[in-house]
Amino acid sequence: MTNRTTSIDTIPRIGVAVIIQRGDTVLVGQRRSATHGDGTWQFPGGHLEFGETVEQCAVREAQEETGLAVRVTGRGPWVDSFFVAEGRQYVTLFVLTRADTGEPEAREPDKCAAWHWCAWDELPEPLFTPIVELKALGWQPPAE
Repeated sequence: MTNRTTSIDTIPRIGVAVIIQRGDTVLVGQRRSATHGDGTWQFPGGHLEFGETVEQCAVREAQEETGLAVRVTGRGPWVDSFFVAEGRQYVTLFVLTRADTGEPEAREPDKCAAWHWCAWDELPEPLFTPIVELKALGWQPPAE
């Protein structure tokens, strides 16, 4: 899919998805969105802001959305997702983190109603497109 026109709607966006692990679970929440992915299950995350590193973005987004203080443990894979109906493209960079204490809060209830700890092989459906693509790569969170 090649599009040679340039406008705000045709510029790919960079999303950062924060895979927060605790024990053998990861944190997911049901997405509320007027633009794309409404009702799907997602990791905390958001747009990379100018001047911040991917890791800084992950820590910021985790804090803003869940209230959890996370520790970055590594960079994960990335996926390139096309949301055809919405006319959007996102390159999603996954960041591996841990949150060993605290309970997540839904700090942005207009974007996510609640957060839940789930085993990787028991993630709820439907999943947000970048997570579907991540799983299709055969990726799994590293063991503790």
